[in-house]
Amino acid sequence: MRRGSERAGLPLSEPSIWLVLALSGVFVLLGLLFVFAPRPSAALFGIPVSEGPGLSYVSAIGLRDLAFGFYLFALSRLSGRRTVGVILALTVLIPAGDVFIVFLERGFESPQHLLLHSGSSIVMAASSIWLLIGSKHQRED
Repeated sequence: MRRGSERAGLPLSEPSIWLVLALSGVFVLLGLLFVFAPRPSAALFGIPVSEGPGLSYVSAIGLRDLAFGFYLFALSRLSGRRTVGVILALTVLIPAGDVFIVFLERGFESPQHLLLHSGSSIVMAASSIWLLIGSKHQRED
């Protein structure tokens, strides 16, 4: 447990906080894009859809990304390296699932979208490893 004099959150002097804040910002921006511009966002995701109910999955993706961006920001300011690292590690399931969804829908027809989601998985996994390795040397509860 933290003592009253210890400050929660990742220190702004640590490079890892800037990576986490950048990831948070990217996901907030993606979330807003997916909510307010669903047609181009669907194409960005890798599964373009026509008008109508098919676009509703895009809003769900947008809300998911928006929530992830905000909770990543909150965790970075309120928790330590280990907590943020574990959350990032668990959240790797989201872009990994996106790879699977795009692959099931389009196969290898759209390698750039598969690479985009795979890259997101790699960045999150690498970020979580960086945070978790750094947390070994810090005591946090």
